[in-house]
Amino acid sequence: MAVPVDPVPVDPVDPLPVDPVARGGPAPRGRVAAFFDLDKTIIATSSATAFSKGFLAQGLLTRRSVVASAYAQLAYLLGGAGETSTERLRAALARTVAGWDVAQVSTIVRETLHESIDPTVYAEALDLIARHRAAGHDVVVVSASGAEVVEPIAALVGADTAIATRMTVEDGRYTGEIEFYAYGEHKATAIRDLAAARGYDLAACFAYSDSVTDAPMLAAVGHGAVVNPDRALRRLALAEGWAVLTFRRPVPLRRLDRRVGVTSGAVLAAGVAVVLAAWWWHRRRRPA
Repeated sequence: MAVPVDPVPVDPVDPLPVDPVARGGPAPRGRVAAFFDLDKTIIATSSATAFSKGFLAQGLLTRRSVVASAYAQLAYLLGGAGETSTERLRAALARTVAGWDVAQVSTIVRETLHESIDPTVYAEALDLIARHRAAGHDVVVVSASGAEVVEPIAALVGADTAIATRMTVEDGRYTGEIEFYAYGEHKATAIRDLAAARGYDLAACFAYSDSVTDAPMLAAVGHGAVVNPDRALRRLALAEGWAVLTFRRPVPLRRLDRRVGVTSGAVLAAGVAVVLAAWWWHRRRRPA
């Protein structure tokens, strides 16, 4: 169940350049939803990176997994989230989490959720989510990170549901196989499937993302918007008529209702926090 979120005030001298919610046009032929990417759109980091401290403390990340995965995660975090770098990240994920205990991961996410996520959420994203909800729109978080990480964050920011990567689990552990990878065209397919199930009029729906790899998701709806775009994504946005938004001010999630329960569950996912782990490891090994 989604938790009502009060709008976070936007600085009057630095408002959103457009109000994507207040758009004219014909009346929708069905329900309306707003689809939000998570990493670098709602939060200012990678959702899995945010939990790296807990993964390190519990021994889930090892030196071997850090070295094997650091390059792929670094390429992603530095903004090079193209098809090649994302495929490297997917492969690194599969190798890294194979054998991890699902219950242990659930506990880490539950116990460190506020500590890990509170400092990273964009005030502008929370305000926009609140405006969509006030307009009667459903809010859906769509992320290549895993359901176990994404769903609790989605609930905290007031989303109705989430679309996320799912990994195969056997005997309570991740096998290393990815059942559904919520990336690129797969995001758009999942959005269309959800729209069919819930009666959304996609022509009247909204989507927000920072990544050019989410172009299929943005194109699947009638009102796309890009967040903090690089030059290439800005050019694409101008060509497609997508709104361009600037999010720059994280706000503590402590403003939200802290009584929200955390869904324990099925999946860890894409983008395990290996860059921070690599930095930590090499700093410790650096000669004094």
